[in-house]
Amino acid sequence: MGPPMKNLQQATEKICELKGNLVALDALVSALLSQWPAESRGELLRVFTINIEVARTVLLNAPVSDLTVAAFEHDTGRMSAFIRSGSAPPA
Repeated sequence: MGPPMKNLQQATEKICELKGNLVALDALVSALLSQWPAESRGELLRVFTINIEVARTVLLNAPVSDLTVAAFEHDTGRMSAFIRSGSAPPA
């Protein structure tokens, strides 16, 4: 098979790369949040909530799948709970 198989392989490789990038970023954000001072978490949550709304608007008006939006909602909810509690976010 010619080019279509190569394009599928390239797409698969890119998806795997993006997944790895996302896991690394999640680990970094979790580490940063675990060190965030408790007295400023309220302000962090306020600013994060504003940014979530902006990103949600962009996602809802972009050509992305419902799975992308669902993953966004899940992860922003998980990180918001982590900011509120100060304990490690569940995977």
